[in-house]
Amino acid sequence: MSGTTRATPATPIPTTAPPATDPLAAPPAGRGGRAPVRRAAAPRPRPLPAPRPAHTAVGQVRAARTSLAEAAEATSPAVRYVCAHLAALRAAAAVLAASEPVETHRRGRPRSVWVLLPEADPALREWAAFFAAGADKRAAAEAGLPRAVTQREADELLQDADVFVSLVEDGLGIPGQATLG
Repeated sequence: MSGTTRATPATPIPTTAPPATDPLAAPPAGRGGRAPVRRAAAPRPRPLPAPRPAHTAVGQVRAARTSLAEAAEATSPAVRYVCAHLAALRAAAAVLAASEPVETHRRGRPRSVWVLLPEADPALREWAAFFAAGADKRAAAEAGLPRAVTQREADELLQDADVFVSLVEDGLGIPGQATLG
């Protein structure tokens, strides 16, 4: 048959848009009858936490005073020496916490607080050298080596650490607190 025309279907094809999906509704089932897994949004970056009190200058000075009190109560020369040296370390950490960040000259190995202290406060250079010289003795006392420190050495370090903590308090404008009688 020439001149035949094609027949059009009797039922019209719908031209409406698919129904809108509710964002809170469950997603349609995917292959295998299971709903596709929704990926969670990327976690928001958390703000940096506030410094803990022990990491602030005032917190470090308080910790230094506590260490001095422990040293004063200690009956063992080794414990007295270690606590007194720790008090000095914490006082030095208070100076570093209160100062501008010290520029690091090299990467890798961390530097001792006794190396950083003179850069933060040049007036404490001699104190830094003094306490740095006692670090090995403190390590020996912590390790429990017999006769690592004498009673006299422990008592003298306790006195020196008390003076150093007081100097740090004065330098930072933190009200002092007498530890030793």
